[in-house]
Amino acid sequence: MTDPDEINPRKALELGMDRPISRRDFFDGVIAATGIAAACSLPGIGGRNTSPAKGAEDLELSPDTSYPPSLTGLRGDTAEALSVPHALRDQRFWAYAGMPEPTGERYDLVVVGAGISGLSAAHRWLERDPGARILILDNHDDIGGHALRNEFRPRARRGPLVAYGGSRSIINPAAWTPEGKDLLAKLDIRPERLAGERRLYADLGMHDSVFCDRETFPAERLVVFTPGKGAPRWIAELPVAEQAGKDLLMLYGDPPDWFPGLSGEEKQERLARLTYSGFLAEVCGVHPDVLKFVQTMPSDEWAYGSDAFGAIDAWACADEHRYAGFQGLGLDASKPSRYNSPTVIKEWDAGEPRAYRFPEGNQAIVRMMAARMIPGFATTADMAGITTASFDYGALDRPGNRVRVRLSSPVVSAANDGRPEAATGATVGYFDGERVRTVRAGSVIMACWNSMIPYLVGDLPLAQRAALYRAVKVPLLYATVQLRDWRAWQEIGIRRARFTGARWCVAELDDPADIGGYRCPRTPSEPIAVHMVSTPVTPGVSPAHGSVAGRYALIETPYGYLEYSIRDQLTRLLGPGGFDAARDIEAITVNRWGHGHTPEYATPWDLDFYPDGRPPAAVARRPHGRIAIANADSVPAARADAAVTAAYRAVAELQR
Repeated sequence: MTDPDEINPRKALELGMDRPISRRDFFDGVIAATGIAAACSLPGIGGRNTSPAKGAEDLELSPDTSYPPSLTGLRGDTAEALSVPHALRDQRFWAYAGMPEPTGERYDLVVVGAGISGLSAAHRWLERDPGARILILDNHDDIGGHALRNEFRPRARRGPLVAYGGSRSIINPAAWTPEGKDLLAKLDIRPERLAGERRLYADLGMHDSVFCDRETFPAERLVVFTPGKGAPRWIAELPVAEQAGKDLLMLYGDPPDWFPGLSGEEKQERLARLTYSGFLAEVCGVHPDVLKFVQTMPSDEWAYGSDAFGAIDAWACADEHRYAGFQGLGLDASKPSRYNSPTVIKEWDAGEPRAYRFPEGNQAIVRMMAARMIPGFATTADMAGITTASFDYGALDRPGNRVRVRLSSPVVSAANDGRPEAATGATVGYFDGERVRTVRAGSVIMACWNSMIPYLVGDLPLAQRAALYRAVKVPLLYATVQLRDWRAWQEIGIRRARFTGARWCVAELDDPADIGGYRCPRTPSEPIAVHMVSTPVTPGVSPAHGSVAGRYALIETPYGYLEYSIRDQLTRLLGPGGFDAARDIEAITVNRWGHGHTPEYATPWDLDFYPDGRPPAAVARRPHGRIAIANADSVPAARADAAVTAAYRAVAELQR
């Protein structure tokens, strides 16, 4: 994808940037580069759309602002959600905040963060203390944190079209932690009922693919992995140099033992000191085009590229289309290596990797918990009905409820009332949009980004502060694009495409999932949601350093450029199938997660303590008086069950 200052306004018109689709455009206060400014000066761009254009009669353009899932444009970590946390980070907040004002409210528990971990903590607390009064505070305008729901209402469909905007799936539930399994059982969630129409796309002749894009190779080419197409055939279709093709044939065919004479343990140790790209370049000596081809292989799952993904994990995750080159090593495939990442080890014996998904992703789990705790929030709390239930966001902070959720209320302080070792309560401050308000709490659970906690809890021990700062989340973009139909996808025979180097590394049709009264699109003439993933981590450095640099670049990227890149990539991918971005795109939601994916400990980056030393999270998650620490960061792992496990642990620490 081109840089923002290279956008062609004429092409922006061709891609439909002037069409008043369902979206809201935000620039986060950043002055746009010349190309973006020109593109967004076109009619209908750069502001909220209030009226449909000619030919848009099949589209509903008036999202309900009182119902956050229906909002489009930029969602997730918006400027509104990040302004106070960033002001705290930059030491600008308290100079203008004024004196905190007590609300007079007192709760048994205050939870900071309304994501999976925060709601799990409240749910677990109530299970052990049914009469407790609980307040949950969050800086976003919706519950769920990274587990966000995107909802569209195309007129050509009866009922809403529901999709996920963050945490997607219940992955390998058999391998979930005991705490995660306990929560699923308490909510009566049976993942096998979410299997969906797994054969739908295959039966329509639609398969996975890779799109070798112009950002990576001289010529763009789509390669479809049709069943039975072996490596020699699909490799021959790639627009790579002749030597790169030979190297790929070797890697996917019969690679040698790269470490002859070494034991299996010694080979694993060698792999643990390399990234996958490093293994291919330094050990296998492949052509640079091979490195370009594999760069985005891990991006969708791990949120960074092959230049940061450990070679030992690549060995564990190898299949017919990914991470080749290890067959000749003769490593024992019956068990994981001790150098593998914790999730790889945990899921090793889980059988076939399966992902079970509600249409809205894991926000369904959050909503089911909220519905059980908060009277009036939802018309049902059961698994079958949660996707199509009606929700009253006004009930979340209703004074008469024992459990209350206060959104758009970023926490700015949390302090024990007295010395931590003797404290019997705590005080929590939050910003209500005008001033800082405080509430009293018997206990506090920090279920927020762990790296934010040192800015909120001022008297933490230095070692704990340093450990918390190491919890650097990986930035992510999850775009949900509502299309009028998916005929072009069927025409070219794909359901998913991995891009080799463009801004968005994946574009895929929504998984076909039915639940209760909700029915997924079944025919290509129906509206559908397309998911696109972008991983802004800066390549060439560690995931932590690349995440920081990528996050700064992401926050400076205007929404208009993100929309342009979505339209551009879908056109390049689907144009041969008759796709017209100006005609076929009816709504766009970009879920920006500057603090998105929780990276777990992995080689080669954490060899100073992993797998044999004491991990920083063990120090970071220590309770501090009446304040305990949750969130998946405190495990750390990116799976939803990690967030639940962290919540259960924090509750146990405070309810001893």
